[in-house]
Formats: sequence, C-alpha cells, structure tokens
Amino acid sequence: MTEQEFLEHYQLTRNPFADEDAQTDAVFKECCIEQTYHPAWSKVYGDPSEPATAIVLGPKGAGKTAMRLQIVKQLQAYNLSHPDKRVFFIQYDDFNAFLGPLQQSLPQRYRSNPDRILQSIRKWDHMDAILCQSVTSLVDRILKANEKRQSDQGMDIDLGKLAKLDRGQKRDVLLLAAAYDQAHAGSFQSRWTKLRKTLRYGNLSTWTFCIIAIAGTIVSSLIGYALIASNATTGRTAISLAIALIFLSWLPYFGRYIRHSWMALKLKKNIRVGRRDIPALTSVLMEIPSSDLAAQPLPMSQRSDDRYAMLEKLQSLLGSLGFPGLIVIVDRVDEPDLVNGLPERMQALVWPLLDNKLLKHPGLGFKLLLPSNLLYFLDRESREFNERARLDKQNLIRNFDWTGEALYDLLAARLRACSTSKDSPVLPSALVAPAISEQRLLSAMQSLRTPRSLFRFWYRLLAEHCKQHRSNSPSFTISSELFESTLAVYQSEASMATSLN
Repeated sequence: MTEQEFLEHYQLTRNPFADEDAQTDAVFKECCIEQTYHPAWSKVYGDPSEPATAIVLGPKGAGKTAMRLQIVKQLQAYNLSHPDKRVFFIQYDDFNAFLGPLQQSLPQRYRSNPDRILQSIRKWDHMDAILCQSVTSLVDRILKANEKRQSDQGMDIDLGKLAKLDRGQKRDVLLLAAAYDQAHAGSFQSRWTKLRKTLRYGNLSTWTFCIIAIAGTIVSSLIGYALIASNATTGRTAISLAIALIFLSWLPYFGRYIRHSWMALKLKKNIRVGRRDIPALTSVLMEIPSSDLAAQPLPMSQRSDDRYAMLEKLQSLLGSLGFPGLIVIVDRVDEPDLVNGLPERMQALVWPLLDNKLLKHPGLGFKLLLPSNLLYFLDRESREFNERARLDKQNLIRNFDWTGEALYDLLAARLRACSTSKDSPVLPSALVAPAISEQRLLSAMQSLRTPRSLFRFWYRLLAEHCKQHRSNSPSFTISSELFESTLAVYQSEASMATSLN
C-alpha cells in the first residue's frame, strides 16, 4: 500500500512527520507556530516590556530553531498590539557575514587557522556585530519610511516620531550609520547621503574650509596675474607667490581631511567584523560638522567602553522612535564555516558573549539558543569565568529536553493540523494497535527525547508499515511488533551516530 492511502484513511492531507527542520517545516509554520510550545517557553520568552536574557542549552533537534521562529512571531504580534511600546529585535544567527571580515583583519599567518581566528574574538567584536545588524536594520526602515506600504510586521518607523528627533539624535543616527551600516544594495556613501537628507540634517558648515580654499585659489591666481601684468616682479616670482598662497588656502581643508582619514582608518581597523572602504568613510565623516563630531565616543580602539556608548546611543534613538526595548536572538552557533560543528570552536565563538555586564545591560535582552555540547565546558569553567558571566542571573535552562507527554501533545497537534476533520482529528494512539498501551507509547516517546527524533521515527514507522501491506489488502493499524522492532533499530542507529560524534 502507499503512504497516501494510509494518510487518506485518517483524513490527513499530508504527512505530518515528513519535515525535520523548522525553517522549512510548512506544518509548523502554517499551523503549529502559535499553538505548540516547549514546556520552558514562558521562561525563555519572558515579558517583552522588560527585555531579559535567557540561555538555552539543548541537543540537536530539540526545537531551538523552532523556538527562535516562535519568539520572532510573538514579538511581531506584541509590536502590533503595543504600537507605543514596541521591541526592536534582531536575529543574530548569520555568523559567516561577520567572521569573514574578522578573518581578513587578522595577520596573514593566522587567516588559514580557524582556531586562531575564533580565539581572537572579543566581547567588543560581538557588540560590533550586533550593532552592525541593528543599525543596518534601522537604516533600512528609516529609508523606507516614506514608502506607501503595509506595516513592517510591527517594526516600521513612524514618520512623525522621526521628524521630532533633535539635531543631536540625528547626528547619532548618522554616526551609527557611518560606523556600522552594512547594507549591500547600492554604495555606502550614496545610502548615507540619502539618510542625511531623509533626516534633514543640515551640514553647510562642513563646506567652510572648501569655500575658503576655492576663494583663496581664485584670489591667489588673480594676484599672480596682476603682478605679472604690472611687471611688478618676475613671472617666476609671481607664480611662486600664487602657488604659495593657494597652498595656504587649501591647508585647513587638507588638515581636516587628514584628521578624518585618520579617524576612518582607526574605525576600519577596530571594527573588525564590518566591511568599510576608507575613502568612502572619510567622505562621510567630512560631511559631519566638526562641532557635532567633537568628543563623540566612536569605536576607534579595541575596548568595550566605546561600544557601550554606541549601544546607549542606539537605545536612546530606538526609544524616541517607539522601541524602548531591544532583543537579540542568538542561534545556529554550530553552523558557521569556521566552526563546522566542533564544540571547542563553538565555545570560542560564544564565550565572549557570556558577560553579565552585557547580558544584563538595561533595556537589552539576549535569547541564546545554544547546543548542549557547550554544557561540558560550562561545568568545567573557572571561578573567574562564573563571576564574570553570572549565569545564575541569566535564566539558564540546562536541559532543553521534552517529556513523553509533551512529545505526544506535539504529535497530536501536528496530526490535527494536517487533518480535514477538525472536530474529531486522529490521535497518535489511533495509529497503532491496541496492544500498545498509552503508557508504553509515552515511554517510547520519552526515549526519543527530541521532536526531530520523534518525526524521524514515525516517518520510518509509517514507511515500514506501508511496505508490508498491499493496496488490495491494506492495513491501517501499525502492529506492536513492527512498532517495537522499528523503535529498537532506530535507537540503535541513533546511539551509534551519537558515539561517532
């Protein structure tokens, strides 16, 4: 018999066990994302009005990515229902985009060594990466604020609030964009100029030295011409005098250009996770009046103090735009090319983030969805690390496992989502022979531990059952013998795969 015949018998429109990855799981995205939650959901999600940090340590397939998607979905719903107290959030999960520039910033002898690259990561590198992603997202929304479009899932920018920003706040937006904006569509300089015009940030004073230089060039040329015409001196002397006067006219402009070039060079050198061109960055900084740029805490050194100052600027701006809270969702730390799933490299990538000052920064909440492989290193850390990280304050969930009952409910929810009979959907216990008691079913699911293992097992069980029966003599109940044998084989294979890893 075919799988489709089995599914049609139970009035199922599709196989609820076919997908294993939440990012491509249509059943989860369409039907279960707002209905089925891990038992620890409330502790991880918390209260968006008071962003707080939560750290999850779970095995592969436990549903960390599904939880990330659910957090995003719930934050979007929260923003739509609280337009004046929204939460600005980013998904900090594409580490390749930041590790690439970091790799290029290191000496040539280190670039081919993933361990040396990851061990060079510091807390301020993570802060720069978070600021890059946050500022890029903010600039995208500011530049699109004038477009006639539907609400950007609760993250759109109110033109009225944007217009109420004072000059200092507009300067802060432009400074943040100069340092951290990483958009790849169009040139950085043209995008920054468009942002300046959108904010209506006047900068006529930046042309003072250029106007003086041009005027000085014209006057010096006229003086030289007049001296030659009147025969007051030799032509060579007149030309030399004119060149000297022109040089003096341009000296203030060149001095300002050199100062800003030095600033651009230091920004590029110390923001190691971003891509920036020094001439373009210099031109952008030249468009900010010196009085507005003076004493600003730009990240021109390798220390976290400047990053905290930039983070506070960003939070202040977001607060004025209706986003008093900021949430960073961290996931997929095992997927970057340099990490390649190795626990030691994951540790090198994640550990700089585990700092209580950052994780407990006011108005900022982290949701760290981490592999359980890191628990081994966490339990063996020094007292100094524990005092710095203060994981006892971070809503740490050490075991992101599922109970048999929770997995049974998850399976029932997926069957209900795929059923055409919403009033009386099929239950998992109806798919197997009566000889398999509910307690045995729950204990079997408990042994599978994660949703991914659960779906893999049931998909294999269904496939094996269909193989053993013909279409002209179908059977729509899975026997206890097949259930137990398939479960034993699956657990043996899973145990072997775990030991190899």
